[in-house]
Amino acid sequence: MTSKNTVSLEAGTIEYYTYGSPKSQPILFIHGVLVNHKLWELICPKLAENYYCIVPTWPLGAHTQPLHPDADVSPEGMVDIIISFMDALQLKRATLVGNDSGGALCQMMVERHPQRIHRLVLTSCDAYDIWLPLLFKYLEFSAFIPGMLWLLGQTMRIRPIRKLPIAFGWLSKRMPRVVSDSIAAPLARSGGVRRDAGKFLRGISPKLTRKAAKSFSKFLSPVLIAWSRQDRFFPLEHAERLNRDFPDARLVLIEDAYTFSGIDNPTQLADTIKKFLNKTK
Repeated sequence: MTSKNTVSLEAGTIEYYTYGSPKSQPILFIHGVLVNHKLWELICPKLAENYYCIVPTWPLGAHTQPLHPDADVSPEGMVDIIISFMDALQLKRATLVGNDSGGALCQMMVERHPQRIHRLVLTSCDAYDIWLPLLFKYLEFSAFIPGMLWLLGQTMRIRPIRKLPIAFGWLSKRMPRVVSDSIAAPLARSGGVRRDAGKFLRGISPKLTRKAAKSFSKFLSPVLIAWSRQDRFFPLEHAERLNRDFPDARLVLIEDAYTFSGIDNPTQLADTIKKFLNKTK
């Protein structure tokens, strides 16, 4: 069973989808900047038979409801929003699944709120000295220049541009047009969405991922590193390092996929997550 919901937090309203029964063990999905819930749309039905999938659209630039103007949407503020969201849904603990800059937020959760994480799944994501990848540093710079996120949003209306390596071209091999349109539209249309995205982008720094990494050795819950073998931005060496740094980790390579493995190879990713969850109850 799938349903669309909203929850009102102090920072503002968060939209989210659920798959499966709320009586099942919860999985909370954390996407990255400038994408939304559609990143996980193909894998959640495959997990919903046994698990309760909770799939928010976080306020990271592809959301449709801007947060309050004074909301803290820095990376640290986003961790607080994730915790507030969990509290509102009465989730004492959940399995977290993160991708891209959402994976970096999951690592910050490990540092700041490890007791709220039942298990952790990191797909290809920022870590250690990479946040953001070099080819996407322009996003960070754009957030400091008045009007640049508006210009970026208008540019992303043009579908061929989205296929370039500096857009979605090296993030996904097979992004459907409906997903691409859904991700690109909010930044172009809404000043409030651009305001939220700018706050997050201006706060990004590898100092945060390096700091989070110092806590990995103390995190004893099970961890799955489900890394795309053909990832263009996040090196396999980082996946191997994460696998070493977490005490109870295992590494699985996702084939025929770029960073957005939930779109490119949802069957293998869902099967890999399912096997991990079934073995670590």
